[in-house]
Amino acid sequence: MTSAIEVRGLHKSYGDQRVLDGIDLTVTTGTIFSLLGPNGAGKTTVVKILSTLITADAGEIRIDGTDLHRSPDDVRAAISVTGQFSAVDGLLTGEENLRMMADLHHLDRSEGRRRAAELLDQFDLAAAAHKPAMTYSGGMKRRLDLAMTLVGEPRIIFLDEPTTGLDPRSRHSMWGIIRGLVAGGVTVFLTTQYLEEADQLADRIAVLDHGRLVAEGTTEELKRLVPGGHVRLRFTAPDELALAERVLPSGQADHSALVLQVPNDGRVQSLRELLARIDDASLEVDELTVHTPDLDDVFFAVTGHSTTDPATTSDEKATIR
Repeated sequence: MTSAIEVRGLHKSYGDQRVLDGIDLTVTTGTIFSLLGPNGAGKTTVVKILSTLITADAGEIRIDGTDLHRSPDDVRAAISVTGQFSAVDGLLTGEENLRMMADLHHLDRSEGRRRAAELLDQFDLAAAAHKPAMTYSGGMKRRLDLAMTLVGEPRIIFLDEPTTGLDPRSRHSMWGIIRGLVAGGVTVFLTTQYLEEADQLADRIAVLDHGRLVAEGTTEELKRLVPGGHVRLRFTAPDELALAERVLPSGQADHSALVLQVPNDGRVQSLRELLARIDDASLEVDELTVHTPDLDDVFFAVTGHSTTDPATTSDEKATIR
């Protein structure tokens, strides 16, 4: 398999603050690669470097087989970028926004009209083609924004948190569009703070922390980094929780919530053994839920904080990339 993106030893600092500290990554052609990290963790900095918007302090970068440092114009011809904030002109109609992009790509007038019509239909915007974009819903604007990045038929697309601020239905709609692009042979480099988004879309995921890649793999490979899950037992009385702590000493108690979290890998045999111990001790359990490792567990395990850690507020200032 060929590589759409190859990065070795990527470094970037802002003043005394080191943001990227030697990133190595490879993105296979025709796949979705997700860069996962908390808000302000530096994901946008990576996208800006790989899309030629800013320069790295050090590192080797090849995009679509081209050395980015030697031939940035060739790289720009192969890629497109959808940022966190919409590039849509609200005063123009959807069609006019797309035709403007066609002009920027130097398409002739007839080809520009054809491409605009094709994309409006592909992104379910044909009915609103002649309405000002300012009247579009958030989901429609994001679809139009993505459609605008496709006018030049790029081989690699950088999507920087493309569903931020969208409602669940619009987010799922965008996921379907992204899957369709990849099915057509496009490579997608996706940054997101939504664990579910990475889980649903990505062929491979990389996790960033303190300027380094701390984990990388498929969703299943990453989940295997975390020891088995747990069973959550909720009780109705403090004395029952106290008894459960004595019967199940491996558990972790939350006394305010009357909850005991017991390590368990979720296998049927393990659950049977746990239920037998509960029954033998005549514990009155109000509620039992089984939790197996997910990407949230992975992220916390490898970084020690969640993706919404309020301490990280700026790409330029954060120590997490």
